[in-house]
Amino acid sequence: MEANKRLYQYMFNQTWELTEEWYNSLDKSDPTGIYSTNDPKVIQYLKEENHEFHKRFCLLFLENDRDALENFQDWITGIAKDDNHLKTPIHYIFREFFRTQEQYLIHFQRFVTEFGEEFSEEIINDWRNLIIHAFSLVMTKFSEEHDKYSQMRLIAQQEMIKELSSPVISLNKSTAVLPLVGDIDTDRARYIMENTLSQCAKKNIEHLFIDLSGVVMIDTMVAQQIFQIIESLGLLGVQTTLSGIRPEIAQTAIQLGISFEKVSITSTLEKAIENAN
Repeated sequence: MEANKRLYQYMFNQTWELTEEWYNSLDKSDPTGIYSTNDPKVIQYLKEENHEFHKRFCLLFLENDRDALENFQDWITGIAKDDNHLKTPIHYIFREFFRTQEQYLIHFQRFVTEFGEEFSEEIINDWRNLIIHAFSLVMTKFSEEHDKYSQMRLIAQQEMIKELSSPVISLNKSTAVLPLVGDIDTDRARYIMENTLSQCAKKNIEHLFIDLSGVVMIDTMVAQQIFQIIESLGLLGVQTTLSGIRPEIAQTAIQLGISFEKVSITSTLEKAIENAN
């Protein structure tokens, strides 16, 4: 117990030294990520979080603090969901974990060199193994949390892209246009349907122009989704006009047996709006 307190106090007294040593030796030439920042606020944040790590890690040397490793959870979560760290390639982050582990092993060896004769070889080996094992646990947990928040961030970005790629743009109080661009798969078509119905109802749209001039390809499932959108809008009392159907899409639609008989169609969005006025 007394031996652990000695090591704890020795390492704890060097926490700020460890932080400054770590930052000063940091490779700031990374092409991307938080470690190459020149922003004073971000640099201060890096140092504070690094120092907080040291304070928590030192507690592991106290036998009576058995929950010390669990106390890393909020630190790990904070780093894992930090936007700057999420933008940093994970191999850069693990590089810094390993560099910090090396720092501990070096400072621990200095402690052993200075006071090693006072402790048994078994205790010294236990301490060394504790350092390595604790870093392994922290890094594993960080990897799990980083992956979780990366996935959440990716999903949020995908949802934003979906929303931006299928906007219902109001032209006036009762008229709007839905410009569709790029490839439309079944998943995106389903989202377009849900978003379009919701936005038209919310904005009290009476006439919606769906422009397909930016859509290159269309398959049976997607075509059916588009026609379901038109039928569903009709049930809401929304008149629909299709415009900008490309020749290849028209040919595909005919080959698939899709009928446009009940759909208002114009060659361009400009003509569709002119006819409506």
